[in-house]
Amino acid sequence: MAKIYVASSWRNQHQPQVVSFLREQGHEVYDFRHPAGKTGFQWSQIDEDWRNWSTDQYRAALEHPIAQAGFKSDFDAMQWADVCVLVLPCGRSAHSEAGWMKGAGKKVIVYQIWEEEPELMYKLFDGVCSMGVGLQMFLAEFDKEKNNV
Repeated sequence: MAKIYVASSWRNQHQPQVVSFLREQGHEVYDFRHPAGKTGFQWSQIDEDWRNWSTDQYRAALEHPIAQAGFKSDFDAMQWADVCVLVLPCGRSAHSEAGWMKGAGKKVIVYQIWEEEPELMYKLFDGVCSMGVGLQMFLAEFDKEKNNV
């Protein structure tokens, strides 16, 4: 079974169901909201007024121990995973994660639960699916390839 990094957004209400669905299929899944033994990172842990930061405050916050721990947790999981499932809609971090993972030679599938604006650069990735069955088929094919190596 695949080791999966689910890249999405805290604002995406479907992310928890996607994590549960993949785990029910027998996959190991990293959940950035609830990483094992840790708390998921949010900027508000550093400063409740984070939305009003200047660029200098933002740069300084990247060096904060909470931000460093959050980055380490997510980046370690990205390195651990075989597959990235990019759950739309999502933002810049999730797209950065998916791009890094594809560049690192890992499989990336875009999962759009409802219609989204087309994105040409998703051709970089290994596929786009809109239903759980499509995700299952992609992961079953991945497992077959992995086991035949």
